[in-house]
Amino acid sequence: MAPPSGLGPAESPRKVRAASVGADRVFGLTLRGAGLAVLITITGIGLFLLYKGSSALAEDGLKFLTTQAWETDSHNFGIAAEIPGTLLIAVVAVIFAVPLATGVALYISEYAPRRLRQTLINLVDLMAAVPSIVYGLWGVYFLQQRVIPVAKWISTTFGWFPPLAIHGVNPDDPLQTPTVYENSTFIAGIVVALMIMPIVSSLMRESFAQAPVGEREGAYALGATRWGMIRSVVLPFGWGGMIGGTMLGLGRAMGETIAVYMVISPAPRLQPEILRSGANSVSALIASKFGAASPFGLSALFAAGLALFMLSLVVNFGASAVIARTRSGQLSDA
Repeated sequence: MAPPSGLGPAESPRKVRAASVGADRVFGLTLRGAGLAVLITITGIGLFLLYKGSSALAEDGLKFLTTQAWETDSHNFGIAAEIPGTLLIAVVAVIFAVPLATGVALYISEYAPRRLRQTLINLVDLMAAVPSIVYGLWGVYFLQQRVIPVAKWISTTFGWFPPLAIHGVNPDDPLQTPTVYENSTFIAGIVVALMIMPIVSSLMRESFAQAPVGEREGAYALGATRWGMIRSVVLPFGWGGMIGGTMLGLGRAMGETIAVYMVISPAPRLQPEILRSGANSVSALIASKFGAASPFGLSALFAAGLALFMLSLVVNFGASAVIARTRSGQLSDA
């Protein structure tokens, strides 16, 4: 059949655009201005950190990334111990937070009664508003002593896995002091996990809620149970949101300061054993050294902040890219 008159075989239908009015143009300019303001702010923060840390970076160069000691008075300093420590705490936090956040998000979006759903959403979001110092106090005075037996059991049972082993410690020795398990990366990671769980859960919940109704009903029509529908429709559709939420939670965990500073016992060395007392974090390093730092020491701390800032940007941009490439992210952009 010949194509209709005026429309060639290689032509596509004309796009119809609504005529914009003054309010639409003002709204669009406002949104562009807000986005530009955020971009300028982030750029300004990075340039400020670079300016303040330039003297330390010029003095130390690439050694700043390979030196474990922090002796700014003798110009022997670096974050080779703090960057892995920051990542270890964040990874432990993600390991605990993601399963919990997934369960909470699925229950709220798929199982919770409609009358209870908004209350649960508000309660989960309220957790994000709790000050970090409260989580730190809870971790030090409540969680730590109760986690020590768990850490000891993990070390005894899974000590064959190097990060879970504590070399030079016999967990079966009754005279072994339990302080070796205190102030560890493991405990700090659990505390941070509760802090990032609301963020991860919120993004997952929004992604699950966008699963197409037609595909849900189609799964039920084919005889699927509720869990079967979730497994075949909701989880595949929300996979991008799950990955994006996990990466955003990872970025949030890397920047946590007060709670981590209160829980860990800073160690001036690389500490790969997550169950042993002593840990490192860039944010905790800045908090502990800032008050008594010399002018050059402040420059070194700003350089450490710049490294953490760049690491967080990489993680968050990665999360945004993952979300944008998924079905749920494309629908959100639309």
